[in-house]
Amino acid sequence: MTTGNTALAATQYDSGIPRNSVPDRTSDNSAKRVIMISLDGICVEGFQKAHAPSLKGMMSQGAFSLDTRVVMPSVTLPNWTSHLTGSGPEQHGVFNNNWTPANSSYPAVRRDEDGYYPSVFQALKKCQPSCKTAFYYNWKPLAYPFNKKYLDEIKYLANDAYASNYHQAFQFVKKHRYNPTVVFLYSVHTDHAGHKYGWMSREYLQSIEEADQQIGIFFQKLRQEDLFNDTHFLFLTDHGGIGKGHGGTSAAEMIVPWGISGPGIKRNFLISEPNNTTNTAPMLLHLFGGKPLPEWTGKVIESVFPS
Repeated sequence: MTTGNTALAATQYDSGIPRNSVPDRTSDNSAKRVIMISLDGICVEGFQKAHAPSLKGMMSQGAFSLDTRVVMPSVTLPNWTSHLTGSGPEQHGVFNNNWTPANSSYPAVRRDEDGYYPSVFQALKKCQPSCKTAFYYNWKPLAYPFNKKYLDEIKYLANDAYASNYHQAFQFVKKHRYNPTVVFLYSVHTDHAGHKYGWMSREYLQSIEEADQQIGIFFQKLRQEDLFNDTHFLFLTDHGGIGKGHGGTSAAEMIVPWGISGPGIKRNFLISEPNNTTNTAPMLLHLFGGKPLPEWTGKVIESVFPS
């Protein structure tokens, strides 16, 4: 697997967009809405080889990394918690997929009044009190680390279903088009395909392509309602895989794609500075004019913004 290769990355997403050009920022210099397109278990090689025009188009419209590092261990719950709390397991205390508030043996460095480590949703509600937040998912433990009182809508689908969550997310964005809005839109089916058939198997690549079709429909609905061009998008994943598993320290497991696009973000820009799943929450909060919480360890990736 090749990662961090500038020439490869530049040609992979070449869509005729001038490199480092910047779409207009909103007039008040604050994001209108941010949507996190989140797929579980996407390795760099799988992302590159899958036919995923919607995701790759989104990446070319913004700044992207093919060398983002995940936190250890390279498993699901610690890394999604890190994405959404700006911190590693040593801070938030989620070290494995069996974690729940009731069985946590390692205390987080800080907890809110309900016993949860502060998430980006909590920080957003304080930074932007009118912000509307939504969380759509299909792997039940995923919501355990987050205080649900900071989520205006939360929808869970069983059995790897995810298509209707894209529709629900669209309806939520449409309903709150005049509010600052943040949506976390997640599916685990790609990870399950890797476990069942193997990472880089035909079925694994198909699972990415199937997700991309739903993402394309979702994007088209946003365009029809004039809700696409002024939206920031983040593409997130939590780990890669090797064989039929993950959790180790190989590059195939620990290095993943990551991307951001939208007003004020450089376009067709390859991120060369070190990036980590812990940087997602600080980046998101920064888009709304907020600063990372003192206990967070992630940082804002300054290079994606014009100097």
